[in-house]
Amino acid sequence: MSRGERLLQEKYGTGKRAASFYRNQMLNFLNQQMRSFIAEQTMMFIATADANGNCDSSFRAGLPGFAVVLDEYTLMYPEYRGNGVMASLGNISENPHIGIMFIDFIEQQIGLHVNGQASIVEHDDLQLLKNITSSLLEEIEEREGNKPERWVQVKVEEAYIHCSKHIPKLKPVEKMMDWGTDDEKKKGGDFFHAKREQVKKARKV
Repeated sequence: MSRGERLLQEKYGTGKRAASFYRNQMLNFLNQQMRSFIAEQTMMFIATADANGNCDSSFRAGLPGFAVVLDEYTLMYPEYRGNGVMASLGNISENPHIGIMFIDFIEQQIGLHVNGQASIVEHDDLQLLKNITSSLLEEIEEREGNKPERWVQVKVEEAYIHCSKHIPKLKPVEKMMDWGTDDEKKKGGDFFHAKREQVKKARKV
């Protein structure tokens, strides 16, 4: 529990309810149900911050099981070719704290928070991880090939439910994924007109 949590629980009188949640819903490891849940997911949201606490949130997706549970205290996920900014990885290089949220919008309408300490592992160094077996490495290579440039390994500190109350039920629609593409049209182009705004701003200077 953080100092902020404790102070606000006292201020708003939610301490008893929070204590029940900590006692009944929060673990410091991934139990079998959580590991099975993660193995089925195709997306997740991550939150990171730099050394000064400036935050960034991002989205990650892949084939079912793209986030790999190595053991009850460790998971990892791939970093595919992106925009080159390295926002999340840059934060992790300064501040290892990471928050991950898996949400199943399709079947169960339930979420799972995983908080912990993150580190960067180059794709070619996967075999050096002590908790990766040769069979798991072969499975990863067969599924991912050389698509990931690197991986993020997370040492789990907290794992707990995100209740289903306000999670919508969605229906999946087939979409051809082009992992790692640099095609601007496939990436969404200048959907929010940021490039246009930069040009307009430059003309005014």
